[in-house]
Amino acid sequence: MSGAERVNEWPGSVIVVGAGIVGLSTAWFLQERGVEVTVVDRRGVAAGASWGNAGWIAPGLAIPLNEPSVLRYGLRSLVNPAAPLHVPATVDPGLWAFLTRFAANCRWSSWTRAVRAGLPLNEECIEAYEVLAANGVAAPVEDAPITAGFRTPRQAAGLLHELRRMAAAGQRVDHDVLNAAQLAEAMPLASGALGAGVRINGQRYVDPGRFVHALGEAVVARGATVETFEVADVRTDNKKVVVVARDGAVLSADAAVLATGAWLSRLAGRWGVRVPVQAGRGYSFTVPVDHPVPGPIYLPDVRVACTPYQGGLRVAGTMEFRDPDAPIVEARLKAIIASARPLLKGVRWEERTDVWVGPRPVTTDGRALVGATNAPGIYVAGGHGMWGMAQGPVTGRLLAEQITTGKQPAALRECDPLR
Repeated sequence: MSGAERVNEWPGSVIVVGAGIVGLSTAWFLQERGVEVTVVDRRGVAAGASWGNAGWIAPGLAIPLNEPSVLRYGLRSLVNPAAPLHVPATVDPGLWAFLTRFAANCRWSSWTRAVRAGLPLNEECIEAYEVLAANGVAAPVEDAPITAGFRTPRQAAGLLHELRRMAAAGQRVDHDVLNAAQLAEAMPLASGALGAGVRINGQRYVDPGRFVHALGEAVVARGATVETFEVADVRTDNKKVVVVARDGAVLSADAAVLATGAWLSRLAGRWGVRVPVQAGRGYSFTVPVDHPVPGPIYLPDVRVACTPYQGGLRVAGTMEFRDPDAPIVEARLKAIIASARPLLKGVRWEERTDVWVGPRPVTTDGRALVGATNAPGIYVAGGHGMWGMAQGPVTGRLLAEQITTGKQPAALRECDPLR
């Protein structure tokens, strides 16, 4: 039953599989509605993509990945391992099946539909963070513009064109164009190589690991239990949903939410979720800096995002389509540094710490998967790509509404997992 009213009674208990920003937000908002929650994760709170990402709450830059230009990037990446978007040469048939469907959606009509699907999430994402921060989640949400730096005004025109396309699809973004002097003032780390900029106003950022851990603590303080084990199966049994651990242990509840990020397809595929989710792995690390960092920095031409982090700078970049559990590829880190080094000054690259890789859940059509499956009481929440941190809390709020009312919110229609 997709997107329609359901006949289930209000669930008194829900198991949330996945302790990242999406799963924990869903748990928190379910608790707001009086539901008893158990959270299950194979490694614990914030162990996946929720820890090491850039931490941007940036609706103004939630640009879907499936632009037509991404096809050109992808083709170049096959011969250039340093490209920002990297598709490793592999014989993995699952990956190539995903990429074939993704390529079919790299057209402006699909991209525009993805933008419109994200509009309701983007409109309420900052407010959802404010609700959490005002009600027991003890981690700051910082208010700052995101400053994008370019070598030339001509290069800046590419982002401005994207913002105009976003506006035409309904996502208006408040922004200012900066000359070289204005950019240097707004971005003290900008090297002399950067001569133009675009400031995206009205954005937010967080320390993602700190925020998600604080959210997990708030969920536990409200009475939730957090279990650490790998889930082997989720099924329905006698009007209950049963979650089975790899070692055979069993939990049951009135409903379950699968919020397992890049691993979503492994559990959700059998319940009518036909849109596959692939790991688009991102890398990050922290470096000390010699100049102030008043807010997030974006280097669009090399696809690098930087955020003030614990007195230094968190540097995040690349989109690598590879198995989510694969180890760090050192060449990807070196590629990020090589591309960003000429553009930033006063960064002590060789003193980097907190080196991390995490799998972002990418769908073939650029739209998230949020809502009911074809199994009574089993829901999914994921597939946000690079914007799970931004859209996680509002996703949790909307899905909690659907679970406890039986009605699909209008904001989730384009994210229907049974499409």
